[in-house]
Amino acid sequence: MFDQTQDVNALPQAVGIGYKPQHFTELMQAPGPVEWIEVHAENYMGDGGRPHAQLAALSDRFALSVHGVGLSIGGEGPLNRDHLSRLRKLVDRTNPASFSEHLAWSTHGADFLNDLLPLPYTDATLTRVADHIAQVQDTVGRRMLLENPSSYLAFAESTMSETDFLAELIHRTSCGLLLDVNNVFVSSTNLNVSPQAYIDAFPLDAVGEIHVGGHDEDTDDHGAPLLIDSHGKPVVDPVWALLDYTLARSGPRPVLVEWDTDVPDWPTLRAEAERADALLAPLKVA
Repeated sequence: MFDQTQDVNALPQAVGIGYKPQHFTELMQAPGPVEWIEVHAENYMGDGGRPHAQLAALSDRFALSVHGVGLSIGGEGPLNRDHLSRLRKLVDRTNPASFSEHLAWSTHGADFLNDLLPLPYTDATLTRVADHIAQVQDTVGRRMLLENPSSYLAFAESTMSETDFLAELIHRTSCGLLLDVNNVFVSSTNLNVSPQAYIDAFPLDAVGEIHVGGHDEDTDDHGAPLLIDSHGKPVVDPVWALLDYTLARSGPRPVLVEWDTDVPDWPTLRAEAERADALLAPLKVA
């Protein structure tokens, strides 16, 4: 069972990267400012083999964060018990410093959708998501961090803001939060709201990780900017500025650079990590 008094997020207040196997040798030899790595849980639910051998070697040197993408926390149906069992086995095997999932849904009946879809913020959704978080935390025996989504439209039926919804989830479940600054920028641009105002309203005391990543730029049918969360490009200057704004209010936090598609060579990714470290390092000294 989850006991919040015994669960401590031990990620260093430093820069991490989303680990990709092609970077294994260079990461081990020349990590730069990287002090922790994050892996997608679903990529390590098999039994043994090279992925687990590499992860074990990395875990001897770097703190580990396990990031789930397949639980469908916001789905209307019950959580998949087989998936939960595999997740518990992975967490027991790797003993990560942090475990996180998304405030999203990706299932419909027996079908799994290859996307992380947003939710309306209502009392019914709140109760369902809180129940699912409690089930996950009881299963893995540790606190879960919940990541804010990228949004492309607003739900007319929502009765509360996203930040108020997240704050109430913390109150009901004692979960923590993963603040994805790129998602904030994407959502704020698409919904024509202030990303700084969103950060100001965010429950920053509950943040155990901060993410930044790249996105694609497009326009909607009316010619307005439309940003797509893709994790396939460098972080853009406005997102770096929003990270700086966030850290000035939150203080130092573990900061992850995500790059999941069109993965670059190691020097390119390390340069992104160095840019994140340049924003974070002065706060650790102050």
